[in-house]
Order: sequence, then C-alpha cells, then structure tokens
Amino acid sequence: MQMTQIIGGAADDMSNKRRRNVNVAVDDQEQQQAVVYKKARITSSPTSSAASTCGAPAVPATESGVESDAGRDAHWTSLPDETVLGLFNLLNHRDRASLASVCKGWQVLGSSPSLWNSLDLRSHSLNSEMVSALAGRCSNLEALKFRRGASASSIVGLQAKGLRELSGDCCSQLSDATLSMVVARHANLESLLLGSDCERVTSEALKVIAVCCPKLRRLCVSGVLKVERDAIQALFQHCKGLTELGFLDSHTIDEGAFGGASSLRFLSVAGCRCIVWSTAAHWWSKLPNLAGLDVSRTDITPTALMQVLAGPELRVVCALNCPVLEEGSNPVTLPSSKKTVVLARFTDVMEGLDALLSPSNWKEEAGSCARSRCGGRARADSEVAKWTEWMLSHAVLKIAECNAPSLLKQGIAMMLRLVQSAQEDVQERAASALATFVVVDDENATVDSARAEAVMNGGGIALLLGLAKSCREGVQSEAAKAIANLSVNTEVAKRVALEGGISILAGLARSRNRWVAEEAAGGLWNLSVGEEHKGAIAGAGAIEALVGLAFKWPAGGEGVLERAAGALANLAADDKCSMEVAVAGGVRALVRLARFCNHEGVQEQAARALANLAAHGDSNGNNAAVGREEGALEALVQLTCSNHEGVRQEAAGALWNLSFDDRNREAIAAAGGVEALVALAQGCSSGSQGLQERAAGALWGLSVSEANSIAIGREGGVAPLITLAHSDFEDVHETAVGALWNLVFNPGNALRMVEEEGVPALVHLCSSSRSKMARFMAALALAYMFDGRMDEVAVGLSSVENNGRTVSLEAARKLALRNIDAFVQTFFDPQSLTAAASSWAGATLNQVAETATIQEAGHLRCSVAELGRFVAMLRNGHAVLRSCAAFALLQFTMPGGRHALHHAVLLQKVGASRVLRTVAAAATAAMQAKVFARVVLRNLEHHQAESNTVVALS
Repeated sequence: MQMTQIIGGAADDMSNKRRRNVNVAVDDQEQQQAVVYKKARITSSPTSSAASTCGAPAVPATESGVESDAGRDAHWTSLPDETVLGLFNLLNHRDRASLASVCKGWQVLGSSPSLWNSLDLRSHSLNSEMVSALAGRCSNLEALKFRRGASASSIVGLQAKGLRELSGDCCSQLSDATLSMVVARHANLESLLLGSDCERVTSEALKVIAVCCPKLRRLCVSGVLKVERDAIQALFQHCKGLTELGFLDSHTIDEGAFGGASSLRFLSVAGCRCIVWSTAAHWWSKLPNLAGLDVSRTDITPTALMQVLAGPELRVVCALNCPVLEEGSNPVTLPSSKKTVVLARFTDVMEGLDALLSPSNWKEEAGSCARSRCGGRARADSEVAKWTEWMLSHAVLKIAECNAPSLLKQGIAMMLRLVQSAQEDVQERAASALATFVVVDDENATVDSARAEAVMNGGGIALLLGLAKSCREGVQSEAAKAIANLSVNTEVAKRVALEGGISILAGLARSRNRWVAEEAAGGLWNLSVGEEHKGAIAGAGAIEALVGLAFKWPAGGEGVLERAAGALANLAADDKCSMEVAVAGGVRALVRLARFCNHEGVQEQAARALANLAAHGDSNGNNAAVGREEGALEALVQLTCSNHEGVRQEAAGALWNLSFDDRNREAIAAAGGVEALVALAQGCSSGSQGLQERAAGALWGLSVSEANSIAIGREGGVAPLITLAHSDFEDVHETAVGALWNLVFNPGNALRMVEEEGVPALVHLCSSSRSKMARFMAALALAYMFDGRMDEVAVGLSSVENNGRTVSLEAARKLALRNIDAFVQTFFDPQSLTAAASSWAGATLNQVAETATIQEAGHLRCSVAELGRFVAMLRNGHAVLRSCAAFALLQFTMPGGRHALHHAVLLQKVGASRVLRTVAAAATAAMQAKVFARVVLRNLEHHQAESNTVVALS
C-alpha cells in the first residue's frame, strides 16, 4: 500500500513552512517558507541587467511613432560615439570590459577616462587579479567604494593617484597599518568614509590621515574605540578645509579637543558612549560655523541640548533615540526660536524635514543682497539638507537594527522621505532601514503586519520598485531586500504583484551582481508562497532565472543559492510550475546543489524542491526524472545523515515522494536508503514533528516492496516505527502505522511486531486515535498479523519473549480481534445494516456506504498481492476478519476514490466477485460482512460500467 505527499505551501523555512497530508498535492502552508533578511547589506554600482530600465538610448522614430527606414537599417558599427558612451555609462565595470571587446573602436571608447571616474567594488573581492585588470583604466579614478578591510590593501595597486573620495564598508579587519598605507598613497583625498566597526583603527591612524591628506574635507569613521585629543587636534591643524567630521559608535571622545575647529560645519557623534556632556556642550556651542550636529543614540541631557542650541550658526540637531531626552520625567521644552530644527522623538520630524529639505523653504538674504551672496546662502542650505539626509539615514538604519521604539511613531514617514533622496547612499540606507524595521523576529521570519501595511499605504511599494529599477546595484539590492521582507505580508505581496514587482524581481535575479541576484531571489521566494502569484512568477521568466542561479554561483554564493532553491521549492508545489521547473533544467540544477553544496540551508531547500517536484506522481513525469538524474538518490540518502535536522527532514521527505515510483523505490534501497532511513527513524524520536513524519513516511514508501519490507525489518526498523506510532501528533502516528501496515504484510515482520510489543500500540491507535485513517490502518495491520500467516513462522511457539517479558500469542490475538471488531462496528448503524441485509436495494446500500466510508482511504493504493490477501481473508474462519476484509475492500473501491478503478481491475483479476457473492449470500455470515460485501459488489459493477463507457466512447 502506498501514499504520496507534497511538501509545499506557505512558510517553513520561504519560502517558503508546512508539509504533511500525505497523498494529495496539498498546498501545505508550512512548506513554503517565508524568509526575511534583517541586517543591512549596502552595495551599489551599475548593472548590466538593469540597463533596459535605466534610460537606454531611444530608438529613432518618425513623428507617427513608426521606425524610419534609416533607423531599421542602421548597423551597430555606425552608432555615434556619444550613443555608445551612453551605453557604457549604464554598465558596471565588468560589462564595460565585455562590451569594449566587441571591436577596436569600442575598445577605445570603453577606456575613456569619463567612464572610470568612479568605481564601486563592494560586491567583489579586490584581489590581485582584479587589480591587475582594472589598473590600466584607473588613472583618472576619483571615487572608489570597497567592502572589507582585506580589500583595502589592494587599493594602492589601482594606481589611482588622483583619488578624491574613498568609502569602505565592513571594516572590522582594517588595521592602522593598512589604513596608513592607503592614505599615504592618496594625498588628494577629500572624503574618507569608513563604516561598520573599525575597532582595529586607533588615534594613531587618524593622525597619519591628518598628515597625509591635507585636502581632506570630510571624515567619518565608525567604531574607533578611543578618539584622543592629539588626533582631533592634528586633523584641524593639518586639514584646514575639514568641514565635516563623524566619529560614530566610539567609546570615548575627547570633547575638549574642538577648540581649534573653526572650519567645522557638521559634526556627528551618534552612538558614542561616555561623553562628558557638560564639557562637550561648552565647546561645541562655541564653534563659529557649526551648522549640523548629530547626537543620535547618545545619552545627551536636556541641559546639554539647550546649551548646544545656542550655537551661532546651528541649523539642525539630530537627536533620535536619546533615552535621557525621550524617557525623562520632565519633557524637553525647546526654545520658541525657529532658528534650529531639532529632529527627535518629541518633535514633529516631518515638519522639520520639510523646513530643511525643501528648496522652496531655503531662505535667502533680503532682496537688496547681491546675487552671489544669495547663491552662497542657497548652497549652504543645500549642504545642510544633504548632510541631514545622510546622517538621518545612518540614524534610522541603526535604530531599526536594534528595533528601538524611537521609530515607531514617525519612522515610516522618515524612511519613505529618505527613499526619495537624490543621494544614492541615502536611498540605500533608507531602503535597508525599511527592510529591517518591518522585521520583528528575523529568526522566525516574523514581519509586523501593521508596519508592513503602513509602508504600503504610505506609497512605499511604488517607491521601492522605482529604486529597484535603478542603474545602481547597491540601490537595487537594498530595494529588493525591502520588497522581499515586506512581501512576507500577504496584502503587501498582492500590492507588489499588482504594481509589476514580479517582473522587476525576475529581471534583477539575472543580475551578474551576486547581492542583487540574492535579494531578488529572496523576493521571489516570499512571493511564491502565495498560490495566486506562482503563475505570474513563471510567466515573468523567473523560473529560468532561478534555475540559472544554481549554475552561475557554484561557489561562495550560498545566500543566493538558498533563496533560489527555496523559491523553486515553492513553485514546484504547483503542478504546472513544477513541469516548467523541470523543462528549465531545474532537476539537474537542484540535484547539483544537493550533491555538491555543503551549505546546510542550500541542501535543505534543494531537497525540499526535489520533494515537491516528485510529489505530482500521476500528473507528470518529474518523479521518474528526478530518480534518473545522476547521483540524485545517492545524494538524498546521504543528506538523511546530515547533522542539520532540517536537511534530514527534507531529504527524507524527498525520498518518501520518490519512492512512489517503482524504479526509484528499488534504486533508493540499492543506494543504502533502507539502512539510512532506519537509522534516521531510530534517532528522531526527540526530533521535530516534521522529521518524525518524514522518516516514517520514507520507510512507508520503501516498504511497498516486500524485499525492502523484509530488509527494513532485518535492519531493526519495526521498533522505531512502533515508538513513532505512540506519538501525540496525528500526522506522525498516522504515517508510522501506515509503514507498520506494510511491514506486517510479511509474516516475519509480524512476529517482530509481537516481540517488540507492537500489538498494544496498534490496539491503542485502533481505539483511541482522532484520525480515522490511523485507526483504519491499525486495524488492517492487526488483521494481517493474525490472519494465520504469522503462524507459519511461529510454529511451536505459544509465546514470545522480549526484554524478559513473555508475551502470549493467543492473548495478543484475542486482544487484536476484539479491537478490530469494535473498530468496524463504529462505522455502521445497526438499523441501516439490518435493512440492507434484507434488501439489495440501492438506497439501503448507499446509506450503509455513506456511514462506512473513510474519505481519506481513497488515497491509498494497494498492490494485487494486498488485495488478494483481503479476498483470501473473506474465507477466513474468524468472522471478525471476514468483516474487516469486506470493510477494507469497501474503502478501496468506493467511487470517487483516487485509485478505486485501479483496485476494481485488480480485484476482477483475482476473482474477487465470486468470493464476495458467496459472503453476501451466506446464511451464517456476520451481518456486517454480508452487507459490506454487497456494497463492494455494487462498486465493482459501477467501475465495470464506467470502463465499458470509456471503451465505447474511444
């Protein structure tokens, strides 16, 4: 007997969490996992995949909108240089190099200095090979972004002596020595931004920066533990034009070292601890040109805030998430003067941002002022606006990461305002903050519905999709991440689909930038949870893109591979999409991941995807196709031995579904599947419900073969299945008893069941389980055990001994038969049964059948040997077994059952009709056996007529 399951539905792990319900292609919400990504990953630079959405040159056309003959006949070699340069500008450095190889003319254009003014290498490891490839083009490089301290040492190899702007992320490994070497080779630096915990950088390196970079105007370093007086003073002594300074998340700063900072216009100490605010406020309030101050995430006091607000030129103070200001018993009362805007939890932040960021609000001098002076004031206001956006984006991202309450009231409006900034870095951080803010539990993929829908209702989906169409990879990546996280909410997912988000994400999934492809795949994973989105995802070409990712990132791309496999797993739960996955090469791609990738998340999702591909047994050929793929079954068997529970669970689920195919079933056994799955069942009693169910289910599937059934018994598989049959989870004990039913078809295994005290376990299920299916299969297993065949292997034994206890076979037989009889009696009404016994009328038989039918049993598929055994049981000398056999055949032949016609054909082959008529007419037969036999005969006649009709029509 065999059953199939589909593992797919809505959120387990994205993309997809739910499985179970063996037998039908059930969209099990638990299986399709939602996934969220909380920590920020900031990346950016142009991408070829987005070129089509980033303002590609227009095709010449006539006024009527039809292409001119000249436009149609134009050859690519005749394109103007300006047009080709425009194309180059839309591409990243990789694609520029590729396009430049088309011809000599384009090679010259591709090396144009104007194309290499800036470079974003954050998504790449800046190794010697890349440095060698880029060095010849970087003589005019002015701006560079990199990630990780290890890449910093390679920057000097680019020979970009004119470098003016340098920005680095994830610099926890950046040392004083490396930083000193970099700045010593780039004396023209005007802007140096180093983020993410520069804990190894000390004040000594800051002094080297001061000496080597006299043109420095902007310096922001995050995570320096101690900023000493002499380092600050050196910066203002040597860098006369230093106007912007930021020491973020430092432990200590010498507050009194700013006496000579007359040029300083913007200062940020966000996240700094141990500031002596009386000293800081005294000195900073005296800075003659200070226009912006960021004290977010500090313990600044109301007194210190009032003092710094007295600064002569101060225009804005950012004071978000400052506990002393926000939680004090006395609310902060700001001066009535509107000279300085304070952005804090206790102020109207949006009103303040309108005053700072709207050009129409930038005040100019009186009408009599000179034009040049008015222009200077406007430029100053513009600088304040840009700095405010930049620092505010840092603040909201940091606050979102720690889920601080400061953002709850005004946070979404702030972030949506920043998403619309003209500064790409601000856009990135704002999108990342949105992605982070909506997640309240990243471990369990929990998104706050109210926050997500507030973003949607504020127009955030359209804004994020607009960013996702940017030419800049960093913006694309963070926008896609935000869309992915928001799409965990079903209402937001519908809006994303409605506004064209699926097509946008499908395009981004083809990106050659790993971070962009990863976030896009994550978005598709979450969207594929919804049944209504699967067809649109397939229609957008996303399946081909997702399959392609498995081959594009074979190493180092675990994140993108896991998300792609998760999305494919969700899509494979749909019958039509599963075929498209197979046609696109998904079987080979997923088997490749299962065989060769060592990342547990990738293995888990690849196994889940293969399970869902194999779950549509009768409707397509994917089950057999997976089994034929080289190494597929061996890889899944091996994964059942993984140290990761999720991997073991999904691999067992895949083997369960694959065992529905006869050839797969034997191949799994040949690959060591019996031993591996018995070991899994033996060790999973303390595991999750899903693992227990799948371990039992895989053994159930393999045990359809009698050779496998004997091997399972020999390997010790009976005892752990009995243990699982005691489970309180219906799905687990139902599946375990199904496997035991198959196993006890063999008399040797039946005897093992008695030895392992399996009879009390089956009796308990038969009488007490809430699942009709579990009770039914337990009754049939007991009937198999005591129909006389076990006696052949227990010759001369009146009892068996187990663990020192003697178990009487006769007592076990009586216990089993008594409970089988009690079970069958629960499925008929004595009055209806009496009426049917005296009449073969259809109405009376229908009434009995309606009461007796177990709908779920229609999914069971029996072999000819099993049906033959039930037919033989109709002749058994014990009335209880005859009634049980007739009751079982009724279930297997009821019209509407998935395999009813198949069973009817097999029963005709074994001559069941004659035996059934004998039982139905026997004067001494039990009433229920007679009536059930009549219902089965009626069922067989129905299927015979149905078959004749089909033949006649054909």
